Amino acid sequence: MIVRIAGEDQYELADNLRDQLNELDNAVVASCDADDEAAFKQQFEALLELITSEGRVLADDELVESDVIVPPRDTSLEEAKREFSGDGLIPD
Repeated sequence: MIVRIAGEDQYELADNLRDQLNELDNAVVASCDADDEAAFKQQFEALLELITSEGRVLADDELVESDVIVPPRDTSLEEAKREFSGDGLIPD
């Protein structure tokens, strides 16, 4: 799975991380639905940390379409509510 963090890099993540990514994505959606900024920040940071710590950064000359584009790190709760809704960003 190829994940881009907007404004940053693209990361290749192993398929066995899909469930963990989906759980964090769902937690971000739940925090947005609950209008809980503290939970949003915590869950969104955990999602970004998983991507950056477990993913392999793709070189700039590796042209690969992203499966998922995650909003930038400085995304506010209000902005996230538009992105993280329903089933979230990570496809099942």
